[in-house]
Amino acid sequence: MIKGKKDKIEESENKITDDKQEEEKEPSEVKEISEIEKTEEKISELEKQVKELEDKFLRKVAEFENYKRRAENDQFNLITYGAESFIVKLLPVIDDFERSLQHIDTANDSESIKKGIKLVYEKLLKVLDEQGIKKMESVGKPFNVDYHDALMQRKNEKVEPHTVLEEIEPGYIYREKVIRHAKVIVSEDLSEDIDQPEESNSDDAINKKEN
Repeated sequence: MIKGKKDKIEESENKITDDKQEEEKEPSEVKEISEIEKTEEKISELEKQVKELEDKFLRKVAEFENYKRRAENDQFNLITYGAESFIVKLLPVIDDFERSLQHIDTANDSESIKKGIKLVYEKLLKVLDEQGIKKMESVGKPFNVDYHDALMQRKNEKVEPHTVLEEIEPGYIYREKVIRHAKVIVSEDLSEDIDQPEESNSDDAINKKEN
């Protein structure tokens, strides 16, 4: 009988111990579950961020492709139609020339024709000037190989040697670049001509002395 009571007491104690172990185990499992849930939430949040970044990246790629396409079109139009604005400004000058040609046969006053042509010419120069194209002023200036092409030399004692005496064909500058050299006539260096006769005279004198 005493043994039976003892067994019951042991069973009771074991049960209490098991209950305590279960109680100790439950908070640990809950903690593990909580950590898993937090990890899953974090993974879900990261996946969401990755998706957002992917969407942003795809939008940027699409924007860049559109920009690239527009830039290519702009470049094509610039190359193809770059001179359009300049041509449009030239059209009124052509119109003036055509009107002058229409009346040139019936006009009685040659001075009015000259005046009209001069106005058209000045209008053309103004259009060129607006585009940065300027006509060179060469006559009276020192010869410069960067701006002038000398076609011939001419004697002129009134100016310094290598001075532009006459302009056969005008030169033009586009902004800072020479797009056509002026074809000019340049004054000779007379000192070279003076030296040559002196040498010939001295030779003549020597020859006479020997004779």
